[in-house]
Amino acid sequence: MIKRVAVMDLGTNTFHLLIAEGAASDYKEIIHEHDSVKLGEGGINKDIIQPAAYERGVNTMQKFRDAILLHNVEDVRAIATSALRNAANGKEFIDEVAAKTNINIELINGEQEAEYIYKGVKLAGGLGDQTSLIMDIGGGSVEFILGNAHNILWKQSFEIGAARLMDKFHQTDPIPSHSINALNVYLEEHLVTLIAIASKHPVNALIGSSGAFETFAEVIELGKSNSFDLNIKNYDFELNELTSVTDKFIYSSHNDRKAMKGIIPIRVDMIVVASLITRFIIQKLGINNVCMSTYSLKEGVLAEIMT
Repeated sequence: MIKRVAVMDLGTNTFHLLIAEGAASDYKEIIHEHDSVKLGEGGINKDIIQPAAYERGVNTMQKFRDAILLHNVEDVRAIATSALRNAANGKEFIDEVAAKTNINIELINGEQEAEYIYKGVKLAGGLGDQTSLIMDIGGGSVEFILGNAHNILWKQSFEIGAARLMDKFHQTDPIPSHSINALNVYLEEHLVTLIAIASKHPVNALIGSSGAFETFAEVIELGKSNSFDLNIKNYDFELNELTSVTDKFIYSSHNDRKAMKGIIPIRVDMIVVASLITRFIIQKLGINNVCMSTYSLKEGVLAEIMT
């Protein structure tokens, strides 16, 4: 009998549910849905989940529970990351979800998060023999993994996610130049270990793991009147197109971005700081090859369950 599994990635901005069956290398997707829970809204840098966000999170978990029961899932994994990891009421949330849904949330640390992201990107086939830098921009944290198709050379999670940076630096829209400068100084100070390790292991390519990178790719392709299908596993950027689209996001207003085709509502504002982090890494490390993997943490967990 084919095993059917459910994986939930409970991020700072979005809760994802993936129900699949078969083998990791060629699984069949039954359900893939996500809810814009915005768990970090109003409290991300205070390390607290605010009441409205807390309620949205519990409601989404109850909805996911219903989907899991409906589809006769045998194995369930719910993985929580930065927002729940750091929130003073994170344990209370986990306990309430367990009581109301019978789903036991696993709280993982940044190192484990990076490991799962690597496994997901590897499963998508985006890694080769040369050294790549995987970057996963979450709402609470950003994971960097240096590695190739064979192994991880180095990994670290930094609490500099898009929701945190937006709260600190993107208070006025469009974002003013002094805030961009301050954000770049902040990144320089917080990413010392990454910059040092990358100087010892020249990076052949930057692989953006899902999230903002999917938006970059979709807006670029729609701008060329092409359709864009997120069922692809990997996408290669032209550097000038990526520079152009991130410029467009950085210098736009909220209403400009809201009107752009290809940006989902949760990313309308976060795409600005995500663009700035991406540009900082490309420029600081002198990277010429940039690609995107639609696989990330949940596919990495799926690979582990189905192996």
